[in-house]
Amino acid sequence: MIASLEGRLTRRQPQRVVIDVGGVGYLVEIPLSTYYALPPEGERVRLHTYLHVQEDALRLYGFATAGEREMFRRLISVSRIGPRVAVGILSGIGVAELRSAILAQDMARLARIPGVGAKSAERLVVELREKVLSLEGLEEPRPEAAPGGEEARRDALSALLSLGYRRAEAERALREAVRLGAADVEGLLREALRGLT
Repeated sequence: MIASLEGRLTRRQPQRVVIDVGGVGYLVEIPLSTYYALPPEGERVRLHTYLHVQEDALRLYGFATAGEREMFRRLISVSRIGPRVAVGILSGIGVAELRSAILAQDMARLARIPGVGAKSAERLVVELREKVLSLEGLEEPRPEAAPGGEEARRDALSALLSLGYRRAEAERALREAVRLGAADVEGLLREALRGLT
C-alpha cells in the first residue's frame, strides 16, 4: 500500500497530477477539493494516497487531507460506488458537509451531488450512517489560488465535464461565473457549481 507521496509537482490538472518522487513520475487522480489545495507546479507537495487494485490496472488516488482519504475509503465501500464516482462525490461536496448530510439523512442534498441520484443517495445514507460517525472533526484542505485566464476556463470546463455535466450547461455556467467576476479555476468552479445546483 502506498500511504502517501511527497515530491515535486510536475503537472497540475483538476482531475489528476503528476508528482516526481526521486525521478519517478506518479500519476495521481484527485478530487477538485485537493486540486484547490495544491501549490504551483514545480513546488513540493505531499498527498495522502490510496492505491486501488483492479484486474487490469493499478490506480493511485490522492487527497490533500487524511480525512478526505478516509471518506473516500468509506465511499468505495458502498455498493455500486467505485473510485471514479467517489472522487466525483468529493469534488462536489466537502467532507464535513457530506458527513453532515449522511447523518441528517438529507437525501435532497446528496442527490444534488453530480453523479449521485436518488437511489445512490439512499445507499449512501443506509450504508454509511454508522461508518461516518468516527470521522468527526475532519480537516478540510485550504484552497490556494490557481492560475487564471483561458487556461483556468479550460481546466474548469474539463472538471465540470468529468463531474458529469453536459458541455452546453457547463459552458453556460462558466460564462455566468466569468460575468460574476470569477477568474481562477477555484472561483470559476465554485460559481459554476453554485449555478448548476
